[in-house]
Amino acid sequence: MTKVYIPLDSFAVANGADEIAEELRKLSDDRGLGIEIVRNGSHGMAWLEPLLEVETGNGRVGYGPIEPGEIEALLDAGFLTGGDHAKRIGDVFEHPFLKGQTRLTFKRCGVTDPLSLEDYEAHGGLLGLRRAIEMGSEAIVEEVKESGLRGRGGAGFPTGIKWETVMKTEGPKKYIVANADEGDSGTFADRMIMEGDPFCLIEGMTIAAVATGATKGYIYLRSEYPVAIRVMREAIKRAEDFGWLGISVLGSAHAFDLEVRVGAGAYVCGEETSLLDSLEGKRGQVRFKPPLPAIKGLFGRPTVINNVISLASTPEILAKGAKVYKDFGIGRSRGTIPLQIAGNVKHGGLYEVPFGLTLGEIVEGIAGGTNSGKPVRAVQVGGPLGAYFPRSLFDTPFDYEAFAEKKGLIGHAGIVIFDDTVDMMKQARFAFEFCAVESCGKCTPCRIGAVRGLETMEKIIAGDNAAESLELVEDLCNTMEFGSLCALGGFTPYPVMSAIRHFPEDFNGTPMREAAE
Repeated sequence: MTKVYIPLDSFAVANGADEIAEELRKLSDDRGLGIEIVRNGSHGMAWLEPLLEVETGNGRVGYGPIEPGEIEALLDAGFLTGGDHAKRIGDVFEHPFLKGQTRLTFKRCGVTDPLSLEDYEAHGGLLGLRRAIEMGSEAIVEEVKESGLRGRGGAGFPTGIKWETVMKTEGPKKYIVANADEGDSGTFADRMIMEGDPFCLIEGMTIAAVATGATKGYIYLRSEYPVAIRVMREAIKRAEDFGWLGISVLGSAHAFDLEVRVGAGAYVCGEETSLLDSLEGKRGQVRFKPPLPAIKGLFGRPTVINNVISLASTPEILAKGAKVYKDFGIGRSRGTIPLQIAGNVKHGGLYEVPFGLTLGEIVEGIAGGTNSGKPVRAVQVGGPLGAYFPRSLFDTPFDYEAFAEKKGLIGHAGIVIFDDTVDMMKQARFAFEFCAVESCGKCTPCRIGAVRGLETMEKIIAGDNAAESLELVEDLCNTMEFGSLCALGGFTPYPVMSAIRHFPEDFNGTPMREAAE
């Protein structure tokens, strides 16, 4: 029986993968071909989706992007034996975009059947959890601390320190929460891992539970990800049936239950304390800190709340050891980072690589420049709250501290590329508008500052006393950055001020006050 891989990933589904799978299934039945269709995850080469692969005697051969209605012609061209076709790309793993990566967290994405525990174990799954159970809590925490793993959700806080705090805090019940409310523009790494390798997240959360003594876990998953919701729920059920989750984790004395909770579309619930309020059934609003969630989190109990990629990185660390992971990266940014490349770009998708490449190497080399063929003018890193970097900053290494020095942030590692037709004044306006719409309203700098900022930007666009209005924008940004309760208000100034600072010609040629002084 010939095995054909058709991704269930949202990249592919959005381009007709479900229809293609049904088309192949029908033609297989009609022709008596006996094809086994495996709905795998995506390799992350978004511009080639849907990317179909057929298992041949010479390995897996890829064809893409395939459109609904093309399957019959593919079969006639000898697709099932790796035959020649205009969309044949050959061995997918030899493709330059994939071959140049260092895949640690995403090593199974696109390779395995996401819902097959047999596939998962055959490709290194559960090695980390089994070692963790043998090691015990303190040794696990030390291993994670030694690896240098930092929060991949944006803050960059050391993961091991957070786990250690929960481990040492007494409480009748402890929780592990995966923040899967991936709301930043140009980001899709969380979705890809949940759709393409859900057991990896489950294993990471279980390792965290063993390390801290938590017995209950929640995956807070955004409603806009229906495929991820379905896949994660099915994966949890299969893990329970396998004896991985429940009253005895893999036959050990550790108990851990896990469930998916679906959010309601609020961007601010990506902030950890707003997310906890939402999980408790309340309106998602930012909490005052202290106390930290690690001490008083979900339902007032000690809680580990980590981004999906942070948790999904820990199985590899525990399986191979902290030193192997720590050997990748630069400075205090250790390990690998899944770059998510989007916008006006030739080769968009996910690229896992050690920290340290320059922004220029990523944009011009890996991404291949703009899809329009026009020059790159600006790159926004870190989602809608990230700074806009001009070409003059393309020598900046992809590193938490290096970006912070340039008044930028890595965030969730979303990279959105713009060509030379972009109007940066309108981009600055959008940042204020986004914050005004998404603010939870709890603190004045964010709630009022964003609205006043939007009004002022519209005056600048209308040419109404631009110099004075820019001074007001600068004052508002200063208040929001240092007075807001959370990153939504605190980082909105980054895109606004970087647009003004680096692209002053778009603001009626009016220089910033600090530049004029």
